[in-house]
Amino acid sequence: MKKFFAVNLLLVVALFIIVGARNIYATSDDLNVYTPYFNQTPLPDQNNNTVIEQENPSTVSEIKSTTSQELSDYEQKYGSKAYGYTAYALSKLRIFSIPLCFLGIAIGSIYQYVIGIRRLDIHDRGFTLIVGFVTVLVICQVLPLIFAIIVQGWRG
Repeated sequence: MKKFFAVNLLLVVALFIIVGARNIYATSDDLNVYTPYFNQTPLPDQNNNTVIEQENPSTVSEIKSTTSQELSDYEQKYGSKAYGYTAYALSKLRIFSIPLCFLGIAIGSIYQYVIGIRRLDIHDRGFTLIVGFVTVLVICQVLPLIFAIIVQGWRG
């Protein structure tokens, strides 16, 4: 059971790393030398350093302003900074748990139905993975609803 939770935690961390990845632009002095096979026109001459400097701060500032606006909306909705932050985190957990759990269910299905045809221990491992990821998916989808009912309904 400890291995199951450790694997789920590693998958969540890997998902956040993958989602958080950004484009990296390489600079080169020979920009006009490269001509792609499907398009024989050379690349336009541009200074990549200025593109990076102009693109990243605006993107980061947009993400920051959007996130701070969402946090302030949750704080106003729940009437407390702690409750607002918790609701925001649960909302993000609900969104990011869907692809992670579907990936885990797919891996469990491969274990159960493809590899598990010949080996019974792998078959049981696949069934355990499917049940575990479905459970995590249901919990992550229902937890924000339960939080909203308890905080807004019973708190008054």
